[in-house]
Amino acid sequence: MKKHKITLIPGDGIGPEITEVTKKCIEATEVDIEWEECEAGIPAIEKYGDPLPQSTIESIKRNKICLKGPITTPVGSGYRSINVALRQIFNLYACVRPFKVYQGTRTLYQQIDLVIIRENMEDLYAGVEFEIGKSETLEVIQKINSMLGKEIRQDSGISIKPISISGSEKIIRFAFEYARKNSRKKVTAVHKANIMKFTDGLFLDVARKIATEYSDIEFEDRIVDNMAMQLIQKPQKYDVLACPNLYGDILSDLCAGLVGGLGLSPGVNYGDDIAIFEPTHGSAPKYAGKNVVNPSAQILAAILMLRHIDEIESANRLEKALSKVIKEGKYTTYDFKPEGVSGASTTEMGEAIIREIGE
Repeated sequence: MKKHKITLIPGDGIGPEITEVTKKCIEATEVDIEWEECEAGIPAIEKYGDPLPQSTIESIKRNKICLKGPITTPVGSGYRSINVALRQIFNLYACVRPFKVYQGTRTLYQQIDLVIIRENMEDLYAGVEFEIGKSETLEVIQKINSMLGKEIRQDSGISIKPISISGSEKIIRFAFEYARKNSRKKVTAVHKANIMKFTDGLFLDVARKIATEYSDIEFEDRIVDNMAMQLIQKPQKYDVLACPNLYGDILSDLCAGLVGGLGLSPGVNYGDDIAIFEPTHGSAPKYAGKNVVNPSAQILAAILMLRHIDEIESANRLEKALSKVIKEGKYTTYDFKPEGVSGASTTEMGEAIIREIGE
């Protein structure tokens, strides 16, 4: 049996609770993992004065694989987002978020099984912004006005939306390779090329070009607002969605709503040789220490991680156990229940999953 050394970041808020439950569920599958536990977020600020200490960065660099809990970015503190920082440090250009309905969840939908692949480094999230009233902002406004004959108001803030050929090629190719590797049948490129012809239009042109190299995968494109409607009306028609950064973020929350909420929505950020697995929900500090939060998204992130390291049998056993506990409903947390009905604790749900793994 192969031994894996993996960085573990419990995070803060509810992170340590759901991470501990997840860790025990993984260990119940008997996969051989040596955890290298590191700190980030509030505990790291308290200990090191830095929400993302160098020792944590070095651990991820060494091990290449990281399982991470949710992390708080303190509002108004001057600290940057840890998630954004990790993406930039390790060039985690692809965010993969699978959405699947498990029987027993609170949702109006059935048989959804789709994946959003979101470009992580460009678009409006690139952070190229100019603050209202600053001299450089006025200079940018004047330059645009003189170059393009546009009249941008002087009291505007400015955000730049860069989308490159190279960045688009990388994420579109990733989407097609992901579809092929995971026996997916279709890739849909999401854009607003009818309005933003030189950015989203470029993204779409690249997608169409690369699609010709993958004759075994069906390709189509959808304008983002129409895509939102289509996902509500007939989500079962979609498989892999390849999205620029902003649309991928927004549609991820929409899809989370389709399958029962963020508590059932895992994600992974991929670079060329590093992958960080995490739940997509926040740290929910008001629930910290109450032992009531759904651990499913963190467990589903762990299942993605196990498949990534080729521990397929362990991943399948864990997913089967989680699915059965959700379906039976006896030991699920409050968010699986009708409004106002209390549920099992975080640890009780974890213990039920472990029992299922052992049977």
